[in-house]
Amino acid sequence: VQLQASGGGLVQAGGSLRLSCAASGRTFSSYVMGWFRQAPGKEREFVAAISWSGAYTYYADSVKGRFTISRDNAKNTVYLRMNSLKPEDTAVYYCAAAPRKSRVRLEDTEYEYWGQGTLVTVSS
Repeated sequence: VQLQASGGGLVQAGGSLRLSCAASGRTFSSYVMGWFRQAPGKEREFVAAISWSGAYTYYADSVKGRFTISRDNAKNTVYLRMNSLKPEDTAVYYCAAAPRKSRVRLEDTEYEYWGQGTLVTVSS
């Protein structure tokens, strides 16, 4: 599976962005998909995850209520809608795929495929 993230950019605090992650392969609909981010000088951190059907989602406390993860299995794409952005949301955002998982709360190591990342910069 190859993942291609896009949609990053420069936005003012309080603004919104929508990230997309397009996946290759015919088994996309069977994967748990996740978004992670890594800010300069910091460890990578989990942001959000969505079950293969889209019925279940899970968010980091830092983004709950502001970010929404969704997916379109017909388009092999997962999205991350980010509202009310803050300067501390500045990071490279990565999408990741975990095959054959029945839950959305996964360890980073359970994600087998990773995209190349897209930079989100939030100015104050």
